[in-house]
Amino acid sequence: MKPAEQPSLSVERLSIDVGGGASRRRVVDELSFALYPRRTLCIAGESGSGKSLSSLAIMGLLPKAASVPGGAILFDNRDLLSLPERDLQSLRGKRIGMIFQEPMTSLNPLLTVGQQLAETLRRHEALSRSEIHQRCRAMLDAVRMPQVDKRLTQYPHELSGGMRQRVMIAMAMLCQPEILIADEPTTALDVTIQAQILELMRELQQQFATSLLLITHDMGVVAEMADEVVVMNQGRMEERGSLHQVFTDAQAPYTRKLLAAVPVLGSAPPPDVMTEQPVVLAVQDLSVRFPLRHGWFETPRTVHAVEGVSFELRQGETLGLVGESGCGKSTTGKALMNMLSYQGSVKLLGQELNGLQGDALQRVRRDVQMVFQDPYAALNPRKTVFDLVGEPLLIHDKMPEPQRRERVAQLLQQVDLPRDALERYPHQFSGGQRQRICIARALALNPKVIIADESVSALDVSVQAQVLALLERLRAEHGLSYLFISHDMAVVERI
Repeated sequence: MKPAEQPSLSVERLSIDVGGGASRRRVVDELSFALYPRRTLCIAGESGSGKSLSSLAIMGLLPKAASVPGGAILFDNRDLLSLPERDLQSLRGKRIGMIFQEPMTSLNPLLTVGQQLAETLRRHEALSRSEIHQRCRAMLDAVRMPQVDKRLTQYPHELSGGMRQRVMIAMAMLCQPEILIADEPTTALDVTIQAQILELMRELQQQFATSLLLITHDMGVVAEMADEVVVMNQGRMEERGSLHQVFTDAQAPYTRKLLAAVPVLGSAPPPDVMTEQPVVLAVQDLSVRFPLRHGWFETPRTVHAVEGVSFELRQGETLGLVGESGCGKSTTGKALMNMLSYQGSVKLLGQELNGLQGDALQRVRRDVQMVFQDPYAALNPRKTVFDLVGEPLLIHDKMPEPQRRERVAQLLQQVDLPRDALERYPHQFSGGQRQRICIARALALNPKVIIADESVSALDVSVQAQVLALLERLRAEHGLSYLFISHDMAVVERI
């Protein structure tokens, strides 16, 4: 970067408020940074730090409840904050592209991949149908999507998480924008897919001479991608500097705390062996198979999702179930909860679970709870946090509301959420905070076994460390057992 080089994008003392009247609060406070051509600037911070709202402000996509009381966002000698909506629409997707945090909620479930890519091109360029098809096909090929012609005709739900993210990248890069904003593009992807996505973004950045603004809570991703780093905490900029400066000579205590919380494989002491403890969960020859048929005249096929899995989980023990996307980890967890039909034997506290139904299954489920992988899908958007976390207490214990409210408040405190979260709704929380709500709900009935399916993969590193420490403390105090499903070996080693 030359000293005289002009930035592609300048953010100057940007402030963002949410709410109105007495409930108004500042969520971004005088944020400033410059993004230079062909460089990567990472904004790092935990959930609720204001990093995603800052990126939405650049795109002119802030929610109605948010306002900008001060600051400027300069692009091409114009302040984006003062542009009319029509001018912003001409910039979005064409000169400034964005990859949103959750592809499943960003992609239209009713349109095929090809239709969604074509819509982006039609909005900004006058091309024939044939030219649009060729451009879409070429871009999917550029993001190394396998079987391109097949993917163009598929819907988002038919793709894996990694494939959906490739579609999002292809859509953002179709018009070869000068700036690409990527908001948590690898959250919850397994390490192999994450590495592929990051490498792909690097290659496309070089190919199209794009400036990259990368939003992430993962300091490992920052180390891999950044030229410059901005660290945010509760809306304020804690630190700004080059990658080398921030990682080797961090000045802010908060930055040093973030770096110290990153799990490192090989740093944990050897686990205690619990061969003398009783077995709480015994799995023998577990298999899950799905029938598969694409047409009336095709021969039915069977997908062997899980085949011949056996293990024992003892009281007070944590057993890691590790593997990449598609290997059957989550399917195994759902089978253990009797959410899927399976073959084989699953015994909880000596009781066979295979075939249980109705009241008998409900009684067993108070002793085994699950934290699901996707907090967006696991929480009912129409219920408050009190209703969501307190629901198991109402169903299983018929607990009156005053006692239930106090118990839910205690659970929220354990997962570092404030008491005033009780009456709020899931959409009012960040992704990491939503996962903590799911963990609180799983802890509500004091179960004997918790199945955690990628339960910390979407959390910030410091919150991740807090949650892992919480799970470890509960295990030690109450003799809990965990089946910990993850793609991250360093996290598995720590727990």
